[in-house]
Amino acid sequence: MHTMAYVVARPDERWDLRESISTEAGPRSRTLASFRALTPEILEHAGSRSSKPLDERAIRDAARRAGAPVIARNVDHLAAALLAEIASGQSPRGPLRNLLIDALEPGQATVSDSVRAAARWAAATPAQRGETLRDLLALADRLPPARRSGLQRFPRIASRPA
Repeated sequence: MHTMAYVVARPDERWDLRESISTEAGPRSRTLASFRALTPEILEHAGSRSSKPLDERAIRDAARRAGAPVIARNVDHLAAALLAEIASGQSPRGPLRNLLIDALEPGQATVSDSVRAAARWAAATPAQRGETLRDLLALADRLPPARRSGLQRFPRIASRPA
């Protein structure tokens, strides 16, 4: 069940995201977050404070009805920024370009499985890559050693007279 959440305008172009709570003394309201623009981060913060799961789509709609600016999802913002760069004459280099085409229209670009698997690491920071490497090395340290079945023997080579 979703909580009764709503958006209220405040002075100085600010808004509050509130939830209504029923108590023995009657309905009460509490502020989950205050904002100038509703962002995914604000929704996440409000969700962590809410007593019940939030319906993010309904909250975005309520914010628009109240006149609050609603910032697009991060992926939409990044796509818009990329389109602006392309319109100004910039273009992603070959492998990234092919990955974008493949992600948007599967089968339109020839991308190998290994390149496709590496795509999630295209924007990873050195710290994220280092942490993943440490995790992999720790995993390798925990693997059991290979069993040896005594001495390894090689097949005898039999030679015949020429």
